Order: sequence, then C-alpha cells, then structure tokens
Amino acid sequence: MAGSYKGLSDLQIQKRIKEGRGQGEGCDYKPWIQTWDVSSLGRSHRIFGNRSRRLHHLLSDLELAIFLTLDWQHAVLDIREQFPLRVNDTTRIADELGIRYAVFKNTPQILSSDFLVTFNSKTQPLMAFQAKYSSDLTKPDVIERLQLEKRYWEEKQIPWAIITEKEVSKEAVMNIQWLYPAQSEQVADDELHHHFLLFQSALTNQPKDTMIKVAQQLDLAYGLEAGSSLTWLRHLLARRYFQFDINIPYRRLKAADLIATTIETELAEVSRVSG
Repeated sequence: MAGSYKGLSDLQIQKRIKEGRGQGEGCDYKPWIQTWDVSSLGRSHRIFGNRSRRLHHLLSDLELAIFLTLDWQHAVLDIREQFPLRVNDTTRIADELGIRYAVFKNTPQILSSDFLVTFNSKTQPLMAFQAKYSSDLTKPDVIERLQLEKRYWEEKQIPWAIITEKEVSKEAVMNIQWLYPAQSEQVADDELHHHFLLFQSALTNQPKDTMIKVAQQLDLAYGLEAGSSLTWLRHLLARRYFQFDINIPYRRLKAADLIATTIETELAEVSRVSG
C-alpha cells in the first residue's frame, strides 16, 4: 500500500467492518482502504474496472499500472484491491518471526495486500500481489512487512508476489490507457463489424503503413471527419477484434502487426460469401 496511517482505533476498525470493507466479490467488493482515507499520502486514483464493473481505489501510480495490466487480461475474472489480512493470523505470524507489530491505541492494525486476483484457472484460481517501488525494498521495516505477508499467504496456500515498477511495461500501460475508455463505451455490434471489414481490407493492402496512417486514409476515402476511423479502430482493438503486441506503442504499430481474430475472420468470410 502507498503511504501509511497513524492508525485506526478499534471503534474505527469495527465501523469499517460494518460498512462491508474488505468483503464481497466482483461488483459487490468494498476495499479495506479507499482513496479518501489516505488523500494526503501522494497520488491516488479511482478508476472503473471492466472486469468487476465497479470503481477501484488505487493508492499509487504503480498500483494503477498494475491494475490496468491485470484488468486487460482475459484470464482475470476479478480484482480485489486493498484486501485485508486476518489480524489474528498476522499478529501471530509477527510474533513467530520476531517482528514488532503495528499497534495504535492498544489496537493491532489490520494489514492489507494491494491485490487479490481471481483467475480463470482450476489449478491457480487466486493470487495475491503487493506493489512496491524497488527503492523501498532495502528498507528494514518494508522487508519485515513483506516477510510477514509472504508467510500469511503461504499458510493460505495462495501464491503471492511482489511487483515493482521494473516488472511493469510502460509501453503496455500507455497502450491500455489509450484503449481503456473504449472498453466501456456502448457501440452497436453491426457498426463494429462494418468497420472491422473496412480495416481488415485496408490493413491487408497497406501492410507497411502505420495503423494511424491507414485510419487517416480511410477518413479521406470515405469523407469522414478527421480521427473518426482511428476512433473506430480503438474500439476494435479494445474489444480484441485484432490481436497485436501490447508492448509496442500504438503510434508505432504497423498494419502488418494487427492480426484479425479467428472469430471475426470467420464472420467476414460468411459476410463475403452471402453478399
């Protein structure tokens, strides 16, 4: 988690529990820590999740980058941020490890993992993540806190990992940020398919051009307002009508880098034959 509290009293902790903090799944989940709880501790973000269909509370730029990367993945079913750890377990583990535990007004504090992620996997359905900037990993108090958290999830038999800024692709995050708004915008399926057919043909005919140049030429060819075709291409990419390397900045993507997905290729063939 980004920043730190002075602490919560027992009354404040009980109030959060009654509010349902740290409980639920999917759209019903409420994070233990919300952005307004730590508004003075650096950069925080609230962003709508396309997987969970709810507002997520992220406490740093690194958490935002990790969240966007996770939310883009088809294998991810749910993301629960600021997930609280059972205080009876964390205090016991701290005692076993000889770690001084955080206490405020005689109340042991509830620790949290930055993300508990549900995957579409029978062998590994859950995994916990902690976001940490690499510069923090040499701090003694951070090391102790991570040792405690690692032991906690080991006991639960749930894989756990630390993610630093070095493990996050800046290019992928920038691409996802560009595509992200289009994922939740409502557009008609027939319009999407119509523009898919236009782009499929144009991209095939101009493989060495950037996708942006292809979009600009479509605007000119059909007398469209500047930027219209690129907007439709963004919708198509956001909905996976074309596959591409998410680590290549979108402005550098060439037509040949975009591969039509199997289902849409089949739809295009059906349309061609029936027409």
